[in-house]
Amino acid sequence: MTRPFRHTHLLGIEGLEASDVAQILDAAEVFYEVSRRPVRKVPTLRGKSVINLFFEASTRTRTSFELAGKRLSADVVNISTSTSSVTKGETLLDTVQTLQAMHPDVVVIRHSASGAPHYVSERVGCSIVNAGDGAHEHPTQALLDAFTIRRAKGTLSKLVVTICGDVAHSRVARSNALLLRLFGSEVRVVGPRTLMPSEVESLGVKVFDRLEPALEGADVVMVLRIQRERLEGALLPSMREYSRTFGISPRTLGYAKPDAIVMHPGPMNRGVEISPEVADHARSAILDQVEAGVAVRMAVLYLLAGEAGAGPGTQG
Repeated sequence: MTRPFRHTHLLGIEGLEASDVAQILDAAEVFYEVSRRPVRKVPTLRGKSVINLFFEASTRTRTSFELAGKRLSADVVNISTSTSSVTKGETLLDTVQTLQAMHPDVVVIRHSASGAPHYVSERVGCSIVNAGDGAHEHPTQALLDAFTIRRAKGTLSKLVVTICGDVAHSRVARSNALLLRLFGSEVRVVGPRTLMPSEVESLGVKVFDRLEPALEGADVVMVLRIQRERLEGALLPSMREYSRTFGISPRTLGYAKPDAIVMHPGPMNRGVEISPEVADHARSAILDQVEAGVAVRMAVLYLLAGEAGAGPGTQG
């Protein structure tokens, strides 16, 4: 775990190589075991500081970054923009430069604007971690998904992974497609045409508009959340119709391989994109993903801010 990480920031899967991903996942294996000890804390980042700056609501991502930092003994500060100077009209750049003056080692940022972490990374001296930017990328989600898949399947190579749902608005789908292609896996996406981005083929994925053929022979079924507040009556006729046509149920899961695992980044809409029977099935890896999230984010913070975080490069 002492080989220097060659990037200063983690801004996306785009720009990473398979060896970079493997280095993060291998480090996460060690921290996964730490998180299962009776005392789940190591002194690795003692004296370092991590700021979690979230401009969008989050439960899983923010909490797991907070736990990751604290289990590494870092000083962790969480900033909610609803109670910060952002509500007074302060710009993103001013906010981050103010925080930079306090000399943090890592700033974790989630923002609704695609490219916001990249913009910030060019203007500060600390490491930036992208915790989700618009519909662009969510690299640590893809990394924790990869960690979960690798533990379940023993490999990330030559798998068939089917991503179901709202691909157009999903940074998770984009990051996962980019990562899995690094290892030679086949990525399929399926959903209504209204929920497919126009340039979806550029991600190197196979596109389906029917669920059953997309699931045929899949090793992994990754279900995306349908955003009720934005989509019902606009891009979808109804949630009931979506569930009937594209929902993952025991019947439709039967088209995948018998040992296929089911994943979901959360939060779930039970009975819409995924049935309760599947969400709670033995083949569900959804809670495994949550557990993996802390270990993977510990690995990312360690590689960027710890002794291994000495790489001179940047990452875009």
